[in-house]
Amino acid sequence: MSRAATEYRYEKLTWPEINDAVAMNKVCVVPCGAVEQHGEHLPLDVDLVCPVGVARGAGQRIPSKMLLLPTIAYGYTGHVMDFPGTINTHYETFIRQVLDVTKSLAYHGFKKIILLNGHGSNMPNLDLAARRTNLETDAECMLLAWWHLLTVDKSFLPSWRESDFPGGVAHACELETSMYLYLDEENVRKDRIKDDLASYVQDGNPYVWVDLYGSGPGAITSWTSSYSQMGVIGQPSKASKEKGRLAYEEAVKQLCALIEWYHPRPKDVRRRHQAEKPTMPIPWDQLSIDQ
Repeated sequence: MSRAATEYRYEKLTWPEINDAVAMNKVCVVPCGAVEQHGEHLPLDVDLVCPVGVARGAGQRIPSKMLLLPTIAYGYTGHVMDFPGTINTHYETFIRQVLDVTKSLAYHGFKKIILLNGHGSNMPNLDLAARRTNLETDAECMLLAWWHLLTVDKSFLPSWRESDFPGGVAHACELETSMYLYLDEENVRKDRIKDDLASYVQDGNPYVWVDLYGSGPGAITSWTSSYSQMGVIGQPSKASKEKGRLAYEEAVKQLCALIEWYHPRPKDVRRRHQAEKPTMPIPWDQLSIDQ
C-alpha cells in the first residue's frame, strides 16, 4: 500500500507519493488564517489553531480521502492594526498567494480543493480566490469557514450556545475561546477573560450588527478599536473546555462528511450558449482554462 493512502499531511509525502495521492482523487484542504489579536486572554494564533485543529482531526479519521496542506498563515487584517501583534497582508498579495497554491495543486492533478478559513475578514478575498480557481483552472474549489460546520446539524448550536445573539459569538468569543481551551488550554490567560459586545450591537439597532452566525442588512467594517475597547467582540465568559470539545468533535464530524460527499462527486459540466464559438479569449487579465 502506498504511503499516500495513510498519510494526510501533504508536506510529508514524496513526489512519487503525490502522484499516488492524485490517482486517489484526494481532496486538498488548505487552512487559511491570520496572525491577529484576540483580546487579552487569547494568543495571536487563534485563527490558525482552530481551522488547523479541525482539519487535522478530519485527516486523522479519513486519510485516504484528504490531504491537509501547510497553513496560509497571514491574512487580511488591516482593520485590526491598532492592536500590537497583528500582521496584515495586502488583499491583493493574499489573493495571489492563495491562487498560487490552488493553481499549483490543479497543475499537479488535484481537482478537488477546500479553502478552510479561520479568519472572518478573509472571507471576501477567499471567495474571489475560489471563484478564480474554478474559472481559471480545471479544478473545483470550495470555500468554507470552519465555524459554519456547526450549522449543518440544526440542533447543535441551539443546545450548545449560551451567549447572546447577536454579538456573543464574533471574535475572541464564546466559540473561539472554547475551542482554544480544548485545543491548547495552557495558553489561555483565564484570569483576563472579559466580555465586550461591539458598540453597534450594544445600541440595539436592527440594521448594523454582527455575529459569526448572522449579520444585519448593513455593515460598517472599520477600525476594530473604534467599536471594541480590548479587542474582544463577544462573551468569552460563557466558554468552557467541554464546550470546546463538543464544538471540535461536531466540526470534525461534519468536515469528514463533507469530504466523503465531495470526494466522489462529478464536477458540474460547463455549457456555453453562444451561437458561434467566441473568436477571442474571455476578457479578463487571467486567461481561463478553455483557451
